Amino acid sequence: MSDDVFAQLLSSDEWVTHTPEQTFNLGVRIGERLTGGEILLLDGPLGAGKTVFVKGVAAGLGMAEDEVTSPSFTLVNVYTDGLVTLYHLDLYRLNEGAHAAQTVGLDEMLSDETAVIIIEWAGRLKNYPLPEPSVWNVSITGDGDAPRRIILSNAPDAKSEEGCNFPA
Repeated sequence: MSDDVFAQLLSSDEWVTHTPEQTFNLGVRIGERLTGGEILLLDGPLGAGKTVFVKGVAAGLGMAEDEVTSPSFTLVNVYTDGLVTLYHLDLYRLNEGAHAAQTVGLDEMLSDETAVIIIEWAGRLKNYPLPEPSVWNVSITGDGDAPRRIILSNAPDAKSEEGCNFPA
């Protein structure tokens, strides 16, 4: 999806959600606009609502939200029952750098240009180069009962030769 399409379809690039349902619904809105080839790099503390957001994206892609679970222990969950394949990765427990990408088989996933890839704790990739498809940073801040601040931004550094320069 091009930068212009996202800009036209979403009224903002920053939102505040006050409930898990609002975070989920924002994920749905974004998921409905994905067509495959997009990579979303999620950043946020434990308990910020990253998996709730991913459940929404999956629902927007036509998948059953109750099938989506956190890949904290499996590292990768693959969902194929929607409009496109969704790869959901969690790199929290992995070492930084290319080793993290190799451990989860990221190169193989990236070769599927019709899939959507969502990576939690993408900072573990450090300078791992990501391909030219649309790469987006999704930052989620807040925990407990506090509102969530969610920022969506294009990740130009991820497409450069320096790779994913995302804070760990």
